[in-house]
Amino acid sequence: MADLPSFSGYLIFSHIIPVIMGLFGILLIANGIMDKRMEYTMGGVALFFGAAIFPFLVLPSILGIS
Repeated sequence: MADLPSFSGYLIFSHIIPVIMGLFGILLIANGIMDKRMEYTMGGVALFFGAAIFPFLVLPSILGIS
């Protein structure tokens, strides 16, 4: 049970932050398409893909995996 702080830390970075980033990415994509603003649409696509890649970049350093 000594590893409990690491479990709470990885849950935030693997489940909570990517979902929030993905939600804002989808909102930006929808807003950019509806208003015909390409910069919002591309920002939303980048944020959505960033949300998908974020856990793979952050979690190895948190969990100590090389």
